[in-house]
Amino acid sequence: MYKIDSATQLIEQVYDALLDAICSGALAPNQKITQEGIAEQLGVSRQPVHQAFQLLKRQGFIADAARKGVMVTAIDAQHLLQLYQVRAVLDGLAARAGAERWKHDAQACSLGQREGQALLARGRAAGARDDLSACIVADMDFHQFIYRSCGNPVVAETTAIHWHHIRRAMGAFLSAQVRSHVAVWAEHEAILQAMIQGRGALADKLARQHAESSAQRLAQVLASTDGAAGRACA
Repeated sequence: MYKIDSATQLIEQVYDALLDAICSGALAPNQKITQEGIAEQLGVSRQPVHQAFQLLKRQGFIADAARKGVMVTAIDAQHLLQLYQVRAVLDGLAARAGAERWKHDAQACSLGQREGQALLARGRAAGARDDLSACIVADMDFHQFIYRSCGNPVVAETTAIHWHHIRRAMGAFLSAQVRSHVAVWAEHEAILQAMIQGRGALADKLARQHAESSAQRLAQVLASTDGAAGRACA
């Protein structure tokens, strides 16, 4: 056992605050930020901000500005579409593995069915009241549920950092088309039902198709906005 490094905790808190602001759009693409400014806003010294900046640079969320400070990177359409290609494979793998696991474990299937249906209800309710932020959280929670259900923690670990980039891209399709959430949650429900029925191949196919259709919606939104801060439903 060892003592917790409070400095490390502070760096993580600053990192989390900045990442959340970037993903939510509070810090917009191409917006310039400085260590001094962020330190003042968060009530911390410059050191943890500097360390958090280094992490965010390596992950592609910020880049050095022309002069002093850094700039929030613009959304990279090609990179996002590549992420969706990888996600389609991993989502299919997770859905198939979850279906096979549930087929041989009635208790896990029953618990998964209840949790999945609760997530569907939450997502649809958020869409019905046009709560975009809640829609995005519910969408992400549903996919994390699929990853947990497969019984392979490496899937969730592999996708973790990619989902932060995808989160940046979520929203515009839902906000631009009032009824888009209906199609998204219908796709989610079809995946869940295939898993409950133990139909691994079908769950795999539907999960891949869902990721691919999400990528197509993303491409349409980015094309319509010329790539400037474009965002799409996942």
